[in-house]
Amino acid sequence: MPHSAPTPDFRCALITGASSGLGLEYARQLAPHVETLVLVARRETLLAKIAQELVTRHPALRVKTFPCDLADAAGRNHLLNSLFQEELYPDCLVNNAGMGDYGEFRTSAWGKTEQMIRLNMEALTHLTHALLPGLIARRGAILNLSSLASVLPIPDFAVYAATKAYVTSFSEGLRLELRDHGVRVLAVCPGPVKTGFGEIARRNSGSKLPVQDAFYVRAEQVVRDSLRALLKDRARIYPGLKVAAAAALIGLLPLVAVRLMMSARPRRSD
Repeated sequence: MPHSAPTPDFRCALITGASSGLGLEYARQLAPHVETLVLVARRETLLAKIAQELVTRHPALRVKTFPCDLADAAGRNHLLNSLFQEELYPDCLVNNAGMGDYGEFRTSAWGKTEQMIRLNMEALTHLTHALLPGLIARRGAILNLSSLASVLPIPDFAVYAATKAYVTSFSEGLRLELRDHGVRVLAVCPGPVKTGFGEIARRNSGSKLPVQDAFYVRAEQVVRDSLRALLKDRARIYPGLKVAAAAALIGLLPLVAVRLMMSARPRRSD
């Protein structure tokens, strides 16, 4: 991030899903503006490599890594216990970890669907609840990674879109609760971003997500725009002009029009 770009300053930022994609980009852009980064993801070796990269670039930065499967309740409890034992109390929580599943619900594998529900909703809510006392004490901030999909009922992405609708609604309600406590809450609702999300969401290598290339936004822009929005204490952001315009249009359409629009969307039959 250019030094001229305004960015919030925090003592300790915790980022989930920090080993790739948007999570990694949040780590890179927040690194010059925090004292301590707490990086959480499943891949321990990759986390260690990222930590070394960040410390090399920012010698005064302290980076702590915690390998954890956030879809597993026991893993989350172990993570939280480790944080408290090491006296790590984030004043910025970036709930970035998430996954998708592209295909019809009737042919979905329940194990993957269950993992998605637990990761996208349960883990985000659990970590927020557990860390909230510290966030309130430090008048911190919460960034919840939602999606443009949160405002749409999407066939072939039905469960994913529903989980993101939860994230956006939860963020809005929590923001109102925490307003008097000085805690900022931002729902980040990007459109398509070129990360590893698509590879995980696809059920086979031959499938392709039905997204127009013109709507893709770079990860760097999503993170930069969302950090600026946090600085301005905004409630929600749709990074990218085309994505923001699409969200505004969707908000103006009656539900029956949205249904017709989504029924005409390219579909998968598997």
